[in-house]
Amino acid sequence: EQLDTALQQQQARETGICPVRRRLFEQCFDELIRQVTVNCCERGLLLLRVRDEMRMTMAAYQTLYESSIAFGIRKALQSEQGKSDMEECIAELRDVKAELERQVAELRAKAEQVERRATELRAKAEQVERRATEL
Repeated sequence: EQLDTALQQQQARETGICPVRRRLFEQCFDELIRQVTVNCCERGLLLLRVRDEMRMTMAAYQTLYESSIAFGIRKALQSEQGKSDMEECIAELRDVKAELERQVAELRAKAEQVERRATELRAKAEQVERRATEL
């Protein structure tokens, strides 16, 4: 009951990581270890090991959490940098595409012009040949 009252008075969060709640539970556990140690030394030592193991586990989780946050931030920055690089590349490729489309249009126009010229020359050659055969 005292623990619940202390949790409410100090406005400890019920979920998530809460340093207030952690501190109060550690104090409660330390007191429990003290009382058990008075009655049975071996059990007290066992509870001390449990407490120390719990602290090491919590420290490992905290380190893992912090490194995952740092990793996430690094990846977000890399993604943002990669995005701007890709946007630049897309703009360059669009320019290249426009230039190539312009060249294709020019070459098609030249091909049509050459085709017309060839048709005209063939027609003139046929006329010359007809005239030559008529004479």
